[in-house]
Order: sequence, then C-alpha cells, then structure tokens
Amino acid sequence: TIVLNNPRRRNALSLPMLQSLRRDLLHDIKSRELRVIVIAAEGPVFCSGHDLKELSSEDDVKHHSQVFELCAEVMTLIQKLPVPVIAKVNGLATAAGCQLVASCDIAVASEKSQFATPGVNIGLFCSTPAVALGRSLPRKVALEMLFTGEPLSAQEALMHGLVSKVVPENKLEEETMKISQKICESSKSVLALGKATFYRQITQDLDTAYKMTTKVMVDNLTLRDGQEGIEAFIQKRKPVWSH
Repeated sequence: TIVLNNPRRRNALSLPMLQSLRRDLLHDIKSRELRVIVIAAEGPVFCSGHDLKELSSEDDVKHHSQVFELCAEVMTLIQKLPVPVIAKVNGLATAAGCQLVASCDIAVASEKSQFATPGVNIGLFCSTPAVALGRSLPRKVALEMLFTGEPLSAQEALMHGLVSKVVPENKLEEETMKISQKICESSKSVLALGKATFYRQITQDLDTAYKMTTKVMVDNLTLRDGQEGIEAFIQKRKPVWSH
C-alpha cells in the first residue's frame, strides 16, 4: 500500500510527491511476493492534483515542463507495472488527482468521494488529466467535466466507469482487500502478461488486436503456470502456481 500523506496540502502532486510516488511504485517491483499495489490517501482529499504554487510565473518553463513530464511518466508507469494497481479513494479527487484514479487498473471509492477536473475555472485546462479521463469515460461525460469543472459523485463515477466499485466508507478497506486477495489467488506471471496485453490491444483496431492477442494466448500456454492451471482444472484440484 502506498499512502499519499500530505493532507495539509490536500495531497497535492508536487514535484517531491511525484518523485516519491514513482520511487514507491517501483519499490520491490520484481519481488515474487509483490502481487498488488493499493494507492490510498490520508485526510478528506484523496488528491487535489498539481501544487499550483509550483506552476506560478515565479518558476520558469523548464520547471513547469519537469512537473508535467514527471506526472505523465508516473501515470503511464502505473499501466506498465506487472501487478494490478488499485486506487482506494475516500474523498475528493481533482485534476491530476482524478487523472491518478483514472490511470489505475481498478478504483474502489467510498460513497462520499467526488471527482472533478476544475482546471478550466482557474485558467489552466486539464489537458493531461483529459488523456486518462478520455480513455476511462464516455467522451461527452469527460468533456462536460473538463468544460465545466463540475464534480461527479461517486455513484455517477461508477455509472460512467471512472471507478469500479462504490461502497460505504466503513467498508472501503474491506472491499479493497477483498479484491486484492482475489487477485493474489492467481498466477503473477499470467496476470502480468494479461495486463500488458490488455493495454496494448485497447489502442489497436479490431483485426490487429485479435491477431496480437491470439499470439499472446499461445504464448500464455507456454508459461509453466498456463499449463499448471489447465492440468489442475482437468484433474479437479487447486493449481499450485510458480509465479
């Protein structure tokens, strides 16, 4: 579990916070024991997005570029990791914080959570959050969020696919752990292959996607755990994964 822990600054994705998040995401990533990463936060705000003090005219273009480039690197890193990443959201997620939720593989939110991209209201359109939002939400829903800055409730976020589950606040930890434990029952190598393939095929046309995934299915059968799973099913026993 990685916890965003700067509630006094609304867990803003400052340059140090982004550097820390990247470091923590990569920590022990090759460990056989690491199976799931959960991103959570302290305080009433999950993440407010960029630290606007870093984006003032007091800093130069080079610094601004560094902030946005590192943020994009962290968001894309999440989908490149070989284990599933779950956002556990209990509160407000705005701008790049909303982008972080949209970039995770799974998102579980409490009923009080809200999601918004209000950059337009301060003259800084949420163009980078729009990349993740536009790939998670229907286009017109994403654009309404981006054009108006108005928040989605947790239930609206669920209805439109920004989050995968909404639960009462007192059930958030339990539900997140339930999903995590279910993931841990599967082969790490099979999940890694499946996650990488999913994100590759999602941007391809139908024929290319089927051609690529057909080959991956064959490759999956060459994995030790691919054969173990099939043999266990035929023999009516629980598989013993090598990961």
